[in-house]
Amino acid sequence: MKLICLLCSMIILLPSFAYVNNDKTIIPAVLQSAIVYRSGAELHHTAKATLEKGNNDVVIEGVSNDVDLNSLQFGSDGGVTVMSVEFATNHLKSAVKPAFVKKLEDSVETVTRALSRLQVILKTDKDMLDLLNANKEIRGTQTGLSVAELMKMMEYYKTKTLELQNEITDYNERAAKLAELIAKLNNQLNEEKNKNTKTTGSLILQLFSPMSGSFNFTISYITKNASWNPYYDLFVESVNKPVRLVYRAKVAQSTGIDWQQVKLSLSTSTPNQQNTAPIFNGWFLGYINPISSRLQIRGASSFANSLSGKVAGLSLQEVVVAGYGSQMKQNKETEADDTPVYVVNGNIISKADFERIAPQSIASMNVLKDAAATAIYGSRAANGAIVVALKDNMSDYVSVTDNELNMVYNIDLPYDMESSGKEQSVQLKESSVASTYKFYAAPKLDKEAYLLANVADWEQLNLIPGEANIIFEGTYVGKTMIDPNSTKDTLTLTLGRDKRVVIKRDKLVDISSVKFLGSNKKQVFSYEITVKNNKKEKISMLLKDQYPLSTNKDIEVEVLETSGADINKDLGILNWNIELAPGESKKYKLSYSVKYPKDKIVNVN
Repeated sequence: MKLICLLCSMIILLPSFAYVNNDKTIIPAVLQSAIVYRSGAELHHTAKATLEKGNNDVVIEGVSNDVDLNSLQFGSDGGVTVMSVEFATNHLKSAVKPAFVKKLEDSVETVTRALSRLQVILKTDKDMLDLLNANKEIRGTQTGLSVAELMKMMEYYKTKTLELQNEITDYNERAAKLAELIAKLNNQLNEEKNKNTKTTGSLILQLFSPMSGSFNFTISYITKNASWNPYYDLFVESVNKPVRLVYRAKVAQSTGIDWQQVKLSLSTSTPNQQNTAPIFNGWFLGYINPISSRLQIRGASSFANSLSGKVAGLSLQEVVVAGYGSQMKQNKETEADDTPVYVVNGNIISKADFERIAPQSIASMNVLKDAAATAIYGSRAANGAIVVALKDNMSDYVSVTDNELNMVYNIDLPYDMESSGKEQSVQLKESSVASTYKFYAAPKLDKEAYLLANVADWEQLNLIPGEANIIFEGTYVGKTMIDPNSTKDTLTLTLGRDKRVVIKRDKLVDISSVKFLGSNKKQVFSYEITVKNNKKEKISMLLKDQYPLSTNKDIEVEVLETSGADINKDLGILNWNIELAPGESKKYKLSYSVKYPKDKIVNVN
């Protein structure tokens, strides 16, 4: 018993031993903003502590469960000096369960309780049925029962037995469904618990303060437990309208702390890369051991401007707070005399309604004075007019900063993001992209026609490689890849297949032939390509085919017919740029011959 009491006391006291020195000042860190990289994130916290003059031991709690101490930056407003930094993970602190995990646990508890109650009822019915079966024999002091009494007993037995058996069957089915539901909830709960990382970190600091007092601190560092990946939505209403490109990001974080009302930015760079420029050393030739060379080969591996918040050189917060917030509150006596007219999206509103507008939702603000205001809004604008345009959609809240080495997408709206490791979709930009549309077909490789959108000046879109969903004429038709890592002037987007453009490629057997010329064999190959436009509008198409090339002097290739195609002789590619009216059909022929020694086999097919 003494041993048990001792163990219980140790368990109770364990949290107090998380830090050996009880004289440390423990303060919470408040996450303000996060810059998420393709891999990793830079988190910015604020904290406040009261320090004594001289040395102070401070523990800042609530930071990420993984901190790169090399990236740690610490600032204060009172000349406080950081003497030493240590990072620790507090595993003894009770983790805060995510809302979804708590909801699943509550669901499991509720369904389990319902199953237990059902099993009690089920057991009671089974006991009653057993009791009924055990007392089927009719006994009594009389030698017999009348027919009426016997029928009454039989009817009671039949009715009660049938009722109990039906109840038992129904309860068994309900119990099986509840057990199945509990199993599913537990599986989902286990998956969520594996994904969620709620262990937070702490920074143990030794600080020197030149004076006693209350100080504000800023802490920033890089953690690897966050990432984002781009993806796109391509909306095409018709081939006569531009492509609507929606730029999105899938953001995930498992830093151990939930991000609540955080200023979010997404950067295209990756921190912690090797940043040493390569240097040439002497290259000396020598003999190679074939065995060690193969082993080495096996072991080798491969692979802005802000859109909002600035009016006439001042930040939006400066205009709203300094011009129409605190200053006006200090001069309430004169408000009635010099209050301007507030115009939001063309509608005049009251000052109270104007002050309820979130500053980050304002796209532009213009201050009109005197005659300029009265000319538009009449005498009620004698004291001036504040003309405001609000942001329309998510694109207005995102600004792109094109730095020397990367791009950063700054989002004005605050975000909430649980430390669950789950991807959360964030819309970044929406652009109307001027495009020229053209069909593309290579019937030797694929018998279907693909619609392509060619985008000029695509460098201005700030794209990075990613997957894209294609919504053509209101219907989701599939996915494609956007790869802007190109040196071409035009970016080509594949928008999907169109089965209303029919393509056939047939081998002309009557023309294709084999001839023997001395020691050589000559084969002739002829193909006919038929293209038909079953659409209601005229289309343009790039049609491609190819003929083989020879790198052996004994193999000769001769092109016999191309139906006027443009030929790339270096690659053996034929290009036909054609236009088809609605319902029109056209045919193109390709014919070539291959001559080679008849005792050889050539991959002509």
